[in-house]
Amino acid sequence: MRFSVRTLSTRRRHPLAGLLVLAVGLLITGGLYAAVAPKAATAEESASTSDIEAGRQLFLVGCASCHGVNAQGINTEGADGEPGNYGPPLIGVGAAAVDFQVGTGRMPMAQTAPQAPRKADEYTDEETAQLAAYIASLAPGPQIPEERYLDWESVDEEGLAEGGEFFRTNCTACHNSVGAGGALPNGRYAPSLDGVEAKHIYEAMQTGPQQMPVFSDDVITPEEKLKVIAYIKTISEQPSYGGVNGGSLGPVVDGVWVWVVALGSLVGFAIWIGWHGTRTKKR
Repeated sequence: MRFSVRTLSTRRRHPLAGLLVLAVGLLITGGLYAAVAPKAATAEESASTSDIEAGRQLFLVGCASCHGVNAQGINTEGADGEPGNYGPPLIGVGAAAVDFQVGTGRMPMAQTAPQAPRKADEYTDEETAQLAAYIASLAPGPQIPEERYLDWESVDEEGLAEGGEFFRTNCTACHNSVGAGGALPNGRYAPSLDGVEAKHIYEAMQTGPQQMPVFSDDVITPEEKLKVIAYIKTISEQPSYGGVNGGSLGPVVDGVWVWVVALGSLVGFAIWIGWHGTRTKKR
């Protein structure tokens, strides 16, 4: 019995036993790594790389003259000696900012102005996506929203009420209570939201273009942004039950319409009657 136990103990301590255990451990580790390791680059990843390069080429041709070759911006000096900015830096603005500015035609600007107006876009959807991919590759930034956060028709009445409450509290000072827009100081203005795509409304809240404040996902969650979009789209599609709405620009515009057009027409008609009545008496 002692011989058998001693023999087994000796064999367990054989120098080759350690190598055998090591080999088995390596085989197990290799198998587990192969099972959970990231997959090799796919065609989608390769396409993403090609989109970034294509976006860089588009940027060098159409954007670098204002924003710099490396998107670092171009600084200028005004007539008063104060530093200015010919084109702001784009590092860190994210894909959402590019998709909004280029997708709405605001960029490239036709001429220098206090604010970039909305116009027909000059890039295709594919080119816009490539430009966005290139800028997003420079530094982290807001991304283009997912489709589930743009399906505003799925929002129920309670969600519409919440979206309307937020819009009236935070947005009507500039955009009007129905999103018709309005004038702002220094030649700027809040654009009308009528006909704006849900994606671009989301991106505007996310990036804060021009003088608009930034409502990041930490301030307003994507679900809350969807409710705001639903409210904007709903009121823009409502008919004008009271007749001519004067552009829905508010009571001041309605008052001007009443005094200048309505009362002015009545006064003019009264003068016309009086003038023709006087001529008749003279005869």
